[in-house]
Amino acid sequence: MRTPVEVAVRDDAALGEGPTWDAAARRLIWVDILRSRVHTWDPAAGRRTVTATGQHVGAAKPRAGGGLVVNLRDGVGLYGPDGSFGWLHREPVPGRRGNDAAIAPDGSLWAGTMRYDEAPGGGTLTRYAADGAATPLLPSVAVSNGTGWSPDGRLVYYIDTPTRRIDVVDLASDVPFPEARRPLAVVEDGAGWPDGLAVDADGCVWVALWGGGAIRRYTPDGRLDRVLELPVLRPTACAFGGADLTDLYITSARTGLDAPHPLSGSLLVLPGAGRGLEQPAFAG
Repeated sequence: MRTPVEVAVRDDAALGEGPTWDAAARRLIWVDILRSRVHTWDPAAGRRTVTATGQHVGAAKPRAGGGLVVNLRDGVGLYGPDGSFGWLHREPVPGRRGNDAAIAPDGSLWAGTMRYDEAPGGGTLTRYAADGAATPLLPSVAVSNGTGWSPDGRLVYYIDTPTRRIDVVDLASDVPFPEARRPLAVVEDGAGWPDGLAVDADGCVWVALWGGGAIRRYTPDGRLDRVLELPVLRPTACAFGGADLTDLYITSARTGLDAPHPLSGSLLVLPGAGRGLEQPAFAG
């Protein structure tokens, strides 16, 4: 039985990704990576905007002072409230682009990269402070994807898609970040590939399954306790939004589909799916 999701914004995004609820502006932000677009949607006013970035954009997140921080092909950039643009950290690498990103509880940006050919070891996960100082966290991954924190900020969850794992790192541990990373759960063959994720107020992890047509929720001990079947084959990520953070927004993609489902590329929403956590804005 399919989940009774609704269409928030009907679209034909090639690679819709990275939904984020901007609490200050009461809007959802997401991107179409391959069409180099940042989208926003105000559900109360029914107002939508689309901004061209000029190069592939893996993620867009709100800034504390207004505007956006964006994870682009050539590095991390900043849009001001007036639409002006500047680089926070520019480091172009041939054959590589920015992918998913998330804002940590301390206001830093954790930004992932991947090679266009998805070669193992070609991607990274890096922490960017407000002043642009970069700290490598994982220097050798394939497709850096979903990142999110437990309600108390002690744990961080992370996905390198080809591993099929949802990993967890205890940030209070004395063990260095790469060595402290361990599997929370593994997505079995045939169920799709883990992509973007969101953490709810109960500490459960919601994961979009690329090619699996579903969202899964895992408990903090790694137990699968809910599956939301979707009318799209390639959901990419999810985020809680709305005035009370109970609506689950889901991005999707139509790239690579020989016969796209009619809703592929649209932004979907499941009202009253759960209870999310308010996401911080980038401090820079």
